[in-house]
Amino acid sequence: MKRPVIAGGVGFGVGAVALIGVLVLFIAAVANGAAGHQREQEAAGTQVAAQGGAVGDIPPAMLALYRKAAPAGCRGLDWSVLAAVGKVETDHARHPTMRSYAGAVGPMQFLPSTFKGYAYPVPPGGADPPSPWDATDAVYAAARMLCANGAKSGAEQGIYRAIYSYNHADWYVRKVLAQAKVYAAAPGTGDRGGGAAAGSSNAIVRAAYSKLGVPYVWGGGDIHGLTNGGLDCSGLTSYAVYKGTGGRVALPRTSQQQRFAGIAVPRDEMQPGDLIIFNKNGWGHVGIFVGGNTMINAPKPGRGVETASLADWSGYEWSVRRVT
Repeated sequence: MKRPVIAGGVGFGVGAVALIGVLVLFIAAVANGAAGHQREQEAAGTQVAAQGGAVGDIPPAMLALYRKAAPAGCRGLDWSVLAAVGKVETDHARHPTMRSYAGAVGPMQFLPSTFKGYAYPVPPGGADPPSPWDATDAVYAAARMLCANGAKSGAEQGIYRAIYSYNHADWYVRKVLAQAKVYAAAPGTGDRGGGAAAGSSNAIVRAAYSKLGVPYVWGGGDIHGLTNGGLDCSGLTSYAVYKGTGGRVALPRTSQQQRFAGIAVPRDEMQPGDLIIFNKNGWGHVGIFVGGNTMINAPKPGRGVETASLADWSGYEWSVRRVT
C-alpha cells in the first residue's frame, strides 16, 4: 500500500500538531490495514482489478447472471453489489489466470474448501458437480456467502458486514460499495468488447458465457459441460450448442468434425451463435460468434474461456457453420 501523501508548506502551530497526531493515527491504521489485508490475501487470494466502468463493462451473460443470482441466493442482496464483487475480484472473469497465490480460484475467487459450503443446491445451468471455476456456480455461491454473512437484511450495516466477510479489509469494502453505486446508477447493458451485447439474447452465446474463465484442458468438455476440470475449444462449443438448443443439437466432438456440422454461412452473414472453425493446424480451433467482431472460445493451455477479437484471426481461413 502506498504511503499517505503529506502536503508541503504546513506551519507548526497548534493546528499542525493536531494534524500530525491525525497523521500518526492514519499511518498506524494503514499499517494495520495492510497487515490485515495480507492475512486476508492469504486466506482468500483476492485478484483485485482496476476500479471503474459502468454497467457496460460487464459481459452480458455475466450481467444476466448477477441479476438472477442475487435475488435467488439472497433476497436482501442487490445485484449491483454482487457484480461489484465480481469486478473487484477478477474483472468479471477477465483476469488472465483467476488463480491467487493462496489457492483461491475462479471468477469469484473462492478457496475450494470455502466454495463447498455455498455450492449447493446446484443452480440452473451450473456444473454438476459444482465447481468454483464455473461462472454460474461461483456467482450463486458468492450470493449465498454474502447472504449468510449479513446481506440478507438488506440494511447498510448488513451489506457492509457481508462484503467484509468476503475480504477482511475496510478498503476492500469501500471499493466494492463504490463500484456497486456506479453499477446501480448506470444505464445500459453493453460489453466493453463491443460485440457481445448483440449476442446476449442468443441461447448458445449465453451458455458459452456461463463458462467464462473455466480453464483450458485438452480434450476437456462434452455436451454436459466440464470433464477433467476444464474445456477445450470444441468441448466448449459442444456444451454451448447442446445447452443452448435445449438438447436438440449434439455436435460431433472435434473441431475438424464440427467444420461440417449444420450449414455453411458466408462470413458477412454471420449471426450470434454461429460456429467459426479456423484452419490452424488443420482446422484445429473453433469459437462461437457473439456479435460485432467478437467470439468466445477456449484458446489454449494456461488460459480460460474468454472473448477474443476476430481481428486476431484474420490471417487464417475460416469455415462458418450455422447449427440451429
